[in-house]
Amino acid sequence: MKKVVVFGGGTGLSSLLKGLKLFPLDIVAVVSVADDGRSTGKLRQEFNMPAVGDLRNVVVALSETEPLVEQLFQYRFKTNGNLNDHSVGNIMLTALLNINGSLTEAVSSFGKILNLKGRVLPLTEDLVTLVAHTDKGEKIIGEENITKSLKKIEKIEYLNKPKVIDAVVEEINNADLIVFSMGSLYTSIIPHLLCEEIVEVLSKSEVKKLYVCNAMTEHGETDGFSAGDHIKLMNKYSGTSLFDAIIVNTSKIDEQIKSRYKKLEKAEPVIVDEKELNKLGLEIIKDDIITVINDMVRHDSLKTGYLIFSYLMK
Repeated sequence: MKKVVVFGGGTGLSSLLKGLKLFPLDIVAVVSVADDGRSTGKLRQEFNMPAVGDLRNVVVALSETEPLVEQLFQYRFKTNGNLNDHSVGNIMLTALLNINGSLTEAVSSFGKILNLKGRVLPLTEDLVTLVAHTDKGEKIIGEENITKSLKKIEKIEYLNKPKVIDAVVEEINNADLIVFSMGSLYTSIIPHLLCEEIVEVLSKSEVKKLYVCNAMTEHGETDGFSAGDHIKLMNKYSGTSLFDAIIVNTSKIDEQIKSRYKKLEKAEPVIVDEKELNKLGLEIIKDDIITVINDMVRHDSLKTGYLIFSYLMK
């Protein structure tokens, strides 16, 4: 069975994996652990531990257990007490971390409970913090603060360089395809490329590397970005021409939806600049892969998973 290693974080990676798990693949998801908001942020402070929220979402996405069990682990308490906004899954992962003494082992144990289709790995066991530098020369510390600031990011880095876990490097070396998921470019995707171990092993790897491009820009992170701009930024941080192919959306987005995004989120559809992508030496995989859920533009998990599977198997 072919092995696919997927990098990402946040809702983008979870969405992609829900479709990818439907195909006969050995899936390894590598998750950034710099989130410090909501329940995750509270647990980080109280237990001095890496972020578990994105890990929880990814494990649930790859789960093949009863929907009720998934619903349980995603459930958030609504109360005036200390449990407010904590998810059951985050608390479970924290308990498993304390039992196992390792975040990697905690995620593995959590995966056994949820009957995982694949393997989920944290990028690092270290307690990491992102630092953004804006176009005005400001420094913003912490992923939640970076996201909420909505200020234009010029550069992102870690406060302290993390050590990538050995299993991530091993899985890259054994991969048949490497995928970078759609998601927040500066806070979910590039954090992987800030790690020297990742960049080194990716640059040496001869397997194909594929990027699933965002469908919409994100205010503060990718204002005005085309598909080519996404690739160029990741190439800049990796120091190499990283990708062989890119998946882009060709669906026409409803004018009312576009107007809503522009007004409320200062976001717009990502332009697919094919000439620039060709100059970058990329194979362009085009399809209608967007769905609209509650007025939100989202990748169709099944279609996206099928495109990745087809690219690997051709």
